[in-house]
Amino acid sequence: MHWIALFMAIATEVIGTTFLKLSDGFSKPLPAVLVFIFYGLSFTLLSKALQVLPIGMTYAIWAGLGTAVVSLIGFIWFSETFTPLKIVSLALIIIGVMGLQLSQLKAA
Repeated sequence: MHWIALFMAIATEVIGTTFLKLSDGFSKPLPAVLVFIFYGLSFTLLSKALQVLPIGMTYAIWAGLGTAVVSLIGFIWFSETFTPLKIVSLALIIIGVMGLQLSQLKAA
């Protein structure tokens, strides 16, 4: 259940960040309101995950996978550039998150 909360926290954070882009500096009311709703949901779900999961690993997964998915959304929907350096950097984030996860499994 806590893993589900974590992945739902990532999804709602990604949605909130997408609405942040769409709010155009909070000049568009509906996307601006949705930013706060989805970030609020994200932090609520993240707090549920942190009741059981270790904070370092949990935050790394939340932030790292959120960053990777938001970068992909930027590329696909907002026509942002995707250079080889960005691809390698995102891969390193994912590898780092996986490494933290594996380190927790060995510690248990």
